[in-house]
Amino acid sequence: MEEATYTFAGAAKILDIVESKLRYWAQTGFVGPSARRGGKPVFTFQDLVSIKAAKELVDRGFKAAEIRKALESVRASLPHVDRPLDRIRVAFDGDRLVVVDEGGAYETSGQKVFDFGLAELRTSAQKIAEVRPRTPTPAGDVAPKRTAYDWFAEGTLREAGGDDARAEAAYQQALALDAGLAAAHTNLGGIAHRRGDANEARAAFERALALDPDQVEARFNLANLILESGDLELAVAEFRRVLQVAPDFADGHYNLAVALERLGGRAQARAHLEKYLSLEHEDPTTTASASAWAEQARTLIARLAAS
Repeated sequence: MEEATYTFAGAAKILDIVESKLRYWAQTGFVGPSARRGGKPVFTFQDLVSIKAAKELVDRGFKAAEIRKALESVRASLPHVDRPLDRIRVAFDGDRLVVVDEGGAYETSGQKVFDFGLAELRTSAQKIAEVRPRTPTPAGDVAPKRTAYDWFAEGTLREAGGDDARAEAAYQQALALDAGLAAAHTNLGGIAHRRGDANEARAAFERALALDPDQVEARFNLANLILESGDLELAVAEFRRVLQVAPDFADGHYNLAVALERLGGRAQARAHLEKYLSLEHEDPTTTASASAWAEQARTLIARLAAS
């Protein structure tokens, strides 16, 4: 039976997290999807457990670096469980992360899983949970200062609503608070490209990649800009780098095929178009627009076969 996967919207609903926060966590490398379907990132059940753990630890006042340390081995070491997420609890004391559900309790340490008696682990988990109290809510009417995430989230909302000017201002505010926020540079690049400033868009994508070389969105957008500029060999190289990080990224295969076809690499172009079609066929959420691109891919394959 194929493992269930979840979209950003589905995961956000299940976990009771604002979708923009979930995307922010993924874009900043904090915690995010580990699988892909039809070239799109999706969450596994283990991912949901990791995010639930991260959410609870954030609420208790732990820092991002501490939480990353705790989550390093969760996907590798947590046994498959099919119980409801609301019955899973986590506890962390800065060194050990304990995941407890009705069927057992597990402490992750490297690649090993230690299965304790449930009663013993519940007691242990409770002790760990009490080590660090929840962050107190600010008293009085003083509003907490806006964080880089707050500004980034506002930017995504403004951008989704078509207000690029306010989105750009919000992303700049986010970067003023956190200069290492690669995702903000990526989104600023998209805004610059929409207003026709290819040079600024490229610079923004390059800034994002300097901070996070494996960020697929920035690398893909940069490759598209290079393709538009006519530098086919460099575009091919960049699309290949995209697929090294995300081998099932359908659009990466399609655009690489376009670049290869223009360079005369017909056999390679055809192989990537066929891969694109296989990935789109596997995706149950395929839209009408995606179907139109698939039809174009079939047309291009037929043209390549006839030449």
